[in-house]
Amino acid sequence: MKIGRYEILDEIGQGAMGTVYRARDPLIERTVAIKTVPIAQLRREGTDAESRFLREAQSAGRLSHPNIVTIYDVGESDGLAYIAMEYLPGATLRDLMNKGPMPLDLVLDTATQMAEALAFAHEHDVIHRDVKPANVVVTGRRGRIKLTDFGIAHFVNSDHIQVGQMLGSPRYMSPEQAMGHEVNGRSDIFSLGAVLYEMLTGRYAFDGDSLPAIVYRVVNETPVHAMTLRPQLSPDLARLLARMLHKNPEARPDARSLVSALQMLAPSAPASAQPPSKQVPRLLRVLAFGAPLGVFLLIGLGIIVIEHFIGPARPILPPPTPPYASSSQDATSQPVAAPDAGMEADNRPASRPPRPERPPAATVQTDPYLAGLDKKQVELRIKRAELRLEYTEQHPDVVQVDRQLEQLQIERRRHLRQLKKD
Repeated sequence: MKIGRYEILDEIGQGAMGTVYRARDPLIERTVAIKTVPIAQLRREGTDAESRFLREAQSAGRLSHPNIVTIYDVGESDGLAYIAMEYLPGATLRDLMNKGPMPLDLVLDTATQMAEALAFAHEHDVIHRDVKPANVVVTGRRGRIKLTDFGIAHFVNSDHIQVGQMLGSPRYMSPEQAMGHEVNGRSDIFSLGAVLYEMLTGRYAFDGDSLPAIVYRVVNETPVHAMTLRPQLSPDLARLLARMLHKNPEARPDARSLVSALQMLAPSAPASAQPPSKQVPRLLRVLAFGAPLGVFLLIGLGIIVIEHFIGPARPILPPPTPPYASSSQDATSQPVAAPDAGMEADNRPASRPPRPERPPAATVQTDPYLAGLDKKQVELRIKRAELRLEYTEQHPDVVQVDRQLEQLQIERRRHLRQLKKD
């Protein structure tokens, strides 16, 4: 069996729109869901109902949002108007709510995702008109909410109401919708409020033994206060719910304001004004640019630190000149530079060893003990610079090296004073 180009795999279920099928798109090897409604049924609702159905479905197809089911195609085939859309494996919100009241964090996360979907749709001039648990699919491991049937549900039984028939779902419709008045996005907010009330309390916001009784309560009565049925609810959440279920559409929050209010009530919930699918690529772009830049900065900082603490390369001390060495050998001998050459003296921190007093070059050159102290200082400063690159100034190993350098400086000054006396 085929509907248009789509190969029907099996029937998913029957609904107010007609029959829903799981099908295969042979052009791109994709599994889709096909919702169908007989064209004759559409024509019974008005002369332009068929064109309006296609126009509304195409309008909903322009909505690209993580919480809205994606519409791929609309058309007509063999007396059926059909909509090909994203196939969503998973349970409906109705299936979850049938198990009883839901955990508060899950309720707020679900309501926030639904509000984000409605806000996006309303900003693109699309009204749902039939927000109810059966039109919400929970899919994926993280409980992604997908709102279905955007912009098309109101075509069922629209203006031609017969006995026992009603536009939309009576328990979730807004008062203005129940009275046949013109609706806008605030009508969807009322319906979401009825869904939120049921998720919180496990009871319908509006119920009755008959259709007229339900409609009367929707139009005229206020449901039992949610905190009466679930006392642990916060007063802020109860007040927000009351605003959503207000009979006057102008007293209800718009969808974007509702998103912000729900996020404030659930700061730990994974909700944000920007869809996660846009955030993750931006984060990846930042990391891709920042990681190499950070590596180069660290390398440059390491070179600067090493040059600062070690200083330029110093000549190696030659072995002591024997007393009988020729004067020509003395003339070509290179004096040993003090290990602190090129570093600050008076303004260095107290933790750094002070710059030692320098004896005459001939004395430094010919004293093997002083040369050994200088060599040890250079080794310790190299070790200290390496430790600081890996750790911090307060690391025990750095502190220990500082102490050793201080002791060497003390011993060097003591030895210099002794040389002067001699």
